[in-house]
Amino acid sequence: MQHQASGWSTAVQATLHCLTGCAIGEVLGMVIGTALGWGNVATTVLAIILAFFFGYSLTLRGVLKAGMGFRAALRVALAADTLSIAVMELIDNGVIALWPDAMDAELVDLLFWASLAISLAIAFVVTVPVNKWMIGRGKGHAVVHQHHAH
Repeated sequence: MQHQASGWSTAVQATLHCLTGCAIGEVLGMVIGTALGWGNVATTVLAIILAFFFGYSLTLRGVLKAGMGFRAALRVALAADTLSIAVMELIDNGVIALWPDAMDAELVDLLFWASLAISLAIAFVVTVPVNKWMIGRGKGHAVVHQHHAH
């Protein structure tokens, strides 16, 4: 069981979980910031904050469902997801920042959605080995799996 817990399959599942929260937060932040006419920096900061919020929330939901108290569940979510979300956000936002014209794309532009999708895909590929490394050391989502209801 220990060997399986540190495998690539578990790392991919953990990263998909992280990607889901990050994508929800990123898209929501970009849509809100763009709709309100905010600049790139304010919109990006909102997107990152929401990515962390939704990333942590998804983990928190699962751990609370398993019967853990809120404070303990929050500690598990913070410990499990911080590095994964941080790496994903760094790569995702870095790709968009370096992509020509992506920062100025509007919600109706194909470039907006294509650059966001591709940047999240690249972030996923980079984050999987990070999660595998953490899980192999009993950190990250290895901690979450100890607390999930079976």
